[in-house]
Amino acid sequence: MRIGVLGGGAWGTALAQLAAADGNPVILWARESDVVRCVNGEHENRSFLPGVALSPSITATSDLSALDACDALLVVVPAQYVASVLEQTNVGTRPLVLCAKGIEATTGRLMSEVAAETHPTAPIAVLSGPCFAREVAERRPAAVTLACEDANLGRALSKRLARPEFRPYASTDVTGAEIGGAVKNVIAIACGVVAGLDMGENARAALIARGFAEMTRFGMARGGKAQTMAGLSGLGDLVLTCSSTQSRNFSLGKALGEGQKAETLLGAGNTVAEGAFTAGVLAHEAKRLGVDMPVVEAVHALVDEGRDAKTVVAALLSRPLRDEVA
Repeated sequence: MRIGVLGGGAWGTALAQLAAADGNPVILWARESDVVRCVNGEHENRSFLPGVALSPSITATSDLSALDACDALLVVVPAQYVASVLEQTNVGTRPLVLCAKGIEATTGRLMSEVAAETHPTAPIAVLSGPCFAREVAERRPAAVTLACEDANLGRALSKRLARPEFRPYASTDVTGAEIGGAVKNVIAIACGVVAGLDMGENARAALIARGFAEMTRFGMARGGKAQTMAGLSGLGDLVLTCSSTQSRNFSLGKALGEGQKAETLLGAGNTVAEGAFTAGVLAHEAKRLGVDMPVVEAVHALVDEGRDAKTVVAALLSRPLRDEVA
């Protein structure tokens, strides 16, 4: 199974490196011409994954038609660009493995919904879980969820991507795997705010637990399974993303907690904190479904409404007491 990767950022490059570990050719599509030149000429992605020696069996390109030779495509462009890139890509009946974590801000669609509407004949899978790109590229141990409604296809994709240090666990809950990956980014911003305000580890642990409750409520309201929320693509990814400045979302929240402005932070750099785009649409969808998500609403107020971090956190802490399970 020849793999093509759509997206030359850190995660796309790491997944290309993973897929090329057995020496099979992998095609990596990147929008940035300097990434293409560097990967092909120096076997390194200096822009997004500097210092990692890439497999010579990875070929980078900025020509989407080069992916026509691939048997399956990993979609790793930022969530807000998935639709536009897929609209330009010839897919047919080839599997699309969705690796971007987020909800389309303008429509509220999950990535599987975007892909299904763009390419209705393509089988859909979702790869999600607690992974930092650099650690995967450096072949450090990791485990993920690979969700696919077609169990046989899911097993074939898992077998192609599995390595001794990279373990995909099978699931058929595509929606649940996506919800976990989207919601955890928003909760990670909140945890970063707590770190930026120097509120301590107790507060961060409480936010993770209450954020997990919000994730579970929303996931089940959208048709996901509670077991998926408690697995690698839910709780596992939540714990990782809420615990390290390697997380772009946690780093964004920390800067907000330290007093910086969202509009300034989001306009700088060449990486994307997906939670900033997800917070508003997630808060809207939660209200539409009648799902209580106060942490998500707080992040929405910070990122989209320019509210002060201390004021938002104070409002969270002053909410009426309630039963833990309700």
